[in-house]
Amino acid sequence: MRFAVIITLKKDVLDPQGKVVEQTLQSMGINSLKNLRQGKYIEIDLNESDEKKAHNIIEEMCKKLLVNLIIEEYTIRKI
Repeated sequence: MRFAVIITLKKDVLDPQGKVVEQTLQSMGINSLKNLRQGKYIEIDLNESDEKKAHNIIEEMCKKLLVNLIIEEYTIRKI
């Protein structure tokens, strides 16, 4: 079973990397860009047939290692 984990900074947290990318794109002539924030995308394959159990395993991975819960939030999607 394959899952995607999308990790983004919480709205209140400054995103300096995203700001640099945004400014660079604007300097390249992309003037309609209003805001850009950067995040992480992780694909995980599990050898698990029970979708609920697999989701719980991914949830545990996120909470223990993949996500800094103080400044980041995440979404898990089955792909």
